[in-house]
Amino acid sequence: MGRGVCVVFLTIFLLNCGNNAAQLPVGFVNKTMHSNTDLWKIWSAAQNTLATGIDLNPLQSATGGAPDMLPGDPRALNVQPHQLTVFPEADVSSAALAAATGMYRANPTGLIACPQNCKVRYATAYSVYEPSTIRYASSWESSESNFQDILQYEFENQILFALGYDVSWR
Repeated sequence: MGRGVCVVFLTIFLLNCGNNAAQLPVGFVNKTMHSNTDLWKIWSAAQNTLATGIDLNPLQSATGGAPDMLPGDPRALNVQPHQLTVFPEADVSSAALAAATGMYRANPTGLIACPQNCKVRYATAYSVYEPSTIRYASSWESSESNFQDILQYEFENQILFALGYDVSWR
């Protein structure tokens, strides 16, 4: 009898070891100055954009590469954030940016350093997919429309990743 109970518990344990993201509560870990309602509106806009059309390589096409446009994916409308952490990071200083790249931008620069897996060294924002995290330059938070555009793009990246798309040029 003891062995049978162990088999039942082991089976239940293994069945629950599937996709951890699906087990996390739906929503955001909101570290922004914006409300959760604001984040949900931006998430919904990202879903709707991807349901109508997908640009898989805006970074590459911005530097002369061929566009990679796909038809919309209606599955995007069903993807939900599972404890997606969204938070600002201090802008890289003008002096640090100039020293690292030779490029001068006044403070605040509107840029943050990207981790090594990024295609660029500095960006306005970037996504990490496991755990789901979005970081953005804190100077953008007070610019309502820019903040929404930046966050929508990163939300699109999170949705595309969840759907299995290659997001390496986004």
